Amino acid sequence: MAIGCSPDLSPVVALFRSLADSTRLAIVQRLAAGEARVVDLTGELELAQSTVSKHLACLRDYGLIDYRVEGRQSFYALTRPELLDLLRSAEQLLAATGEAVALCPVYGSPADSPVEVSA
Repeated sequence: MAIGCSPDLSPVVALFRSLADSTRLAIVQRLAAGEARVVDLTGELELAQSTVSKHLACLRDYGLIDYRVEGRQSFYALTRPELLDLLRSAEQLLAATGEAVALCPVYGSPADSPVEVSA
């Protein structure tokens, strides 16, 4: 999709909002290393099971992750390898701009805050 040619940017906005939450981004970064169970994520990220489950559901709704069942356990994994390319590109952009976005005075203002996902 060419962003400049698209009259409706809502899918792009939704994608970036899904990644704007620090917990969801941490989950994505962890899953980039390989699949994990909820118990693995709660331990590694030091978060409550309900919090991790809520964010996993959100990422599944966006189609960025999925799970497979093995016995009584569910293993979560990234579904889109392109997501890793996007994150690498973001890191390169931040490095090229000297992370100037973090210095922007309106960054993180209430109007720009991502919408939280309710369980």
